[in-house]
Amino acid sequence: MAFLVILLCFGIAGGIVGRLKGSSFFIWFLVSFCVPFIGLACALLYRWDNAELRRQCPGCGKVVKIHDALCTRCGTELDFPETAIASEVQMARGRREIPR
Repeated sequence: MAFLVILLCFGIAGGIVGRLKGSSFFIWFLVSFCVPFIGLACALLYRWDNAELRRQCPGCGKVVKIHDALCTRCGTELDFPETAIASEVQMARGRREIPR
């Protein structure tokens, strides 16, 4: 019973860290629950998704992460852009477009 409580605590902690970094709570909960110490460490070391540069799909106009090769809405294959849209964090700070 105590082991299950420890697993649950690690799962919740990993899920919260993953969600704060802009990823899925449920995925990081499962990883941290199944592999307690390593899962939480991976969640802590995972990149900040809301700090990634973005770009606009030429097919449908959806804003996607710059590292995406395909648009998740229309399936258009995306080339690497010359200019990128600022990340969510930079938009909150007031920057709009970043030349590459």
